[in-house]
Amino acid sequence: MPDQPKTLPLVFDEPRGRRRPPRHLADLSADQRKVLVTELGLPGFRARQLSTHYFSRLVDDPAQMTDLPAAEREELVASLLPELMTPLRTLEADRGTTRKTLWRLFDGALVESVLMRYPGRVTMCVSSQAGCGMACPFCATGQGGLQRNMSTAEIVEQVIAGARSLARGEVPGGPARVSNVVFMGMGEPMANYQAVIGAIRRLTDTSPDGLGMSARGVTLSTVGLVPRMRQLADEGIPVTLALSLHAPDDELRNELVPVNTRWSVQEAVEAAWGYARATKRRVSIEYAMMCDINDQAWRADLLGDVLTSYGDWGWVHVNLIPLNPTPGSRWTASRPDVEREFVRRLEAKGVPTTVRDTRGSEIDGACGQLAALDA
Repeated sequence: MPDQPKTLPLVFDEPRGRRRPPRHLADLSADQRKVLVTELGLPGFRARQLSTHYFSRLVDDPAQMTDLPAAEREELVASLLPELMTPLRTLEADRGTTRKTLWRLFDGALVESVLMRYPGRVTMCVSSQAGCGMACPFCATGQGGLQRNMSTAEIVEQVIAGARSLARGEVPGGPARVSNVVFMGMGEPMANYQAVIGAIRRLTDTSPDGLGMSARGVTLSTVGLVPRMRQLADEGIPVTLALSLHAPDDELRNELVPVNTRWSVQEAVEAAWGYARATKRRVSIEYAMMCDINDQAWRADLLGDVLTSYGDWGWVHVNLIPLNPTPGSRWTASRPDVEREFVRRLEAKGVPTTVRDTRGSEIDGACGQLAALDA
């Protein structure tokens, strides 16, 4: 395996010396919450009551927690429900069914989340880091570098905020629940592994210990941090793994996804196949279509060959993404006829392929664009 170039950021590290976010109920398991509450000198069952308000009733006003004695309520809220993030701007598209929110974290870092309502489902796209250390040149977040990892609770709070907006009828279509969460916002989730796994557990823990989502409704994206992909296969959480490949050959992928110089196309795809084999969950291959960069017909053929070399038992699906270019970027979206030919060639190889339904281009929908404007 080639050594990582000295110019490539240390992908698992974040800048030192930053203050950590305040401890929050969502950072802790149900048992840990009970321990903390008893250490405060309060009855342990108060932890479950507080969890019910946060995860089940989606309450954010302590005055509504009327089953908690006023004297205890103040201490509990201060200890377990500190304010984690402040909304700076929310932009809407698709007649209000797509909502992108820019958040300021406790230390001033900016992150984004997106709520997308479709017929029959609601998807939240969440950030896992403030910035990103992967340095992919076509990505707005990657151009800004990594500021810090987000905490488990900061990740969960993005979903809770979306759930509240749905429950309160702020999104057209009436009250609804968040059915899907995709870790495709700012940051590389696998580079903040423990906090991300903690967030997934909070999202999938049964109510009121968590939000009660199905793990099958969670998609975890990565540019190919192979050791973490292997670790995920052993977690026992049947999430969908999405590998952001973007090129089937090392020469181009080294440029588009610099971490490829550490873990090659073959190693990343093999780890993805290992995840599918261990979990029996189909893996998604994410492929951003870039005009005259990675959309050549021969690359479609090569991608099909790479994926089918691991068998044809339906372990993989390709998700082509029309690139949402950032201002001034040389990276532009593929032409529609080229995109259609790419799909045709992959399907001819027996690889199921779809083109992602893009939303939010008019509200700086690509990850990091809104934060870059306000930085």
